Amino acid sequence: MSHHHFVLHKPYGYLSQFIYELKRKKKLLGELYNFPIGTMAIGRLDEDSEGLLLLTTDGKMSEIIRSKKVDKQYYVQVDGIITPEAIEQLKSGVEIGFNGTKYITKPCESFIVNEIPNFGARGKKIRDERHGPTSWASITVNEGKFRQVRKMTAAVGFPTLRLVRVRIGNVLLNDLQAGEVLEVSNFQLND
Repeated sequence: MSHHHFVLHKPYGYLSQFIYELKRKKKLLGELYNFPIGTMAIGRLDEDSEGLLLLTTDGKMSEIIRSKKVDKQYYVQVDGIITPEAIEQLKSGVEIGFNGTKYITKPCESFIVNEIPNFGARGKKIRDERHGPTSWASITVNEGKFRQVRKMTAAVGFPTLRLVRVRIGNVLLNDLQAGEVLEVSNFQLND
């Protein structure tokens, strides 16, 4: 059986799933594209997060990508002008809450993004300038605790306003537009 693999720019406001059992109406991935039966999202992006999401019909591929061997890079727009000191803290690991306990994140790559990324407008306005300045940073992790990147920026005093995943392994978001889906023959994850 041949498998199908997809690269998606998940828009703001969508769940990273195909079925939602609760009563409230939610936007699901199946509304974006006619995916074959058995397609699953690899990992997750929260409803209010955007960016690169890989989908596949191959369960083994899903396990490989979710493993700690594959880096995930995020661009985060934060409240305030993030400082080099905060970036250093992120790189070293910070304490966040996870499942009711304290957790120290593993060391990661992080840097200030000086040029505002061109992701296009988000479905829901973030806020306007009168609430103070914002800035962007890049955070690359290979672990994925629940809402980890948001908790990390909050821990160093710069809450996340917008979160966009731009890379998984060697797969890049590039200029894929929100809601756009690309079918690929396979995922080139590592060099």
